[in-house]
Amino acid sequence: MQRKKTYYGVSVGILMVKSHFRRYLGDVGNAETWSFPVQYRIVEDAVPARMTDLHNSSLLEPFKRAADELIAAGVDGITTTCGFLSIYQRELADHCSVPVATSSLLQVPMVERMLPTGKRVGILTYNGEVLNGPYLDAVGIAQDTPVGGMPQDSNFVRWIKEGDNSVTYDTLRSEVVATAERLIRANPDIGAIVSECTNLAPFTYDIQQRLGVPVYDTVSMVNLFHAGLRPRRYDND
Repeated sequence: MQRKKTYYGVSVGILMVKSHFRRYLGDVGNAETWSFPVQYRIVEDAVPARMTDLHNSSLLEPFKRAADELIAAGVDGITTTCGFLSIYQRELADHCSVPVATSSLLQVPMVERMLPTGKRVGILTYNGEVLNGPYLDAVGIAQDTPVGGMPQDSNFVRWIKEGDNSVTYDTLRSEVVATAERLIRANPDIGAIVSECTNLAPFTYDIQQRLGVPVYDTVSMVNLFHAGLRPRRYDND
């Protein structure tokens, strides 16, 4: 059935955390990351400081309302700019009339099944102290999955929390790669990494080149998501 839409040709709607740090190419919040058009909606109550404290569902209703606005306007699927929104995956999927992919963590069970026996997925995250319990349960991730978080006194965390754009790209890249290296050293059985934080995605190439393991992020997830919403037509006539 044809839906009534305000705009056409935009399949992916992105729920935005209200932030002021620079979103580099490769970040979900940089529209030039995508080879297809996307539509953004800022969730005013969702600021970086609140995104690792979602257990009380305080932001669920604002995200539902923003998703409804995107769907009513014309998008065919909803994603977000924060991997910690995995905790709302079921609630948002049940609420929305289109498919929802809240977090790159949705890839972890799939990637795990790609690996040989004896290898497992490691998760790289904005905050390793918080990413546990319901954030993992909500998307089918085992609680013993190795998790490596960015140091909470790092420039990376300050860049996001404070919107400090004086932090250089090279500094961010160095800190991210170093954190990934620590994760691998502590868990040598890791055969692939999934990055939780959407702001880690600009550094996926650097992580993969340094560590030599596959790395999946929000970009790989949204590209897969979009491929199902707008499959390629093969003209064999």
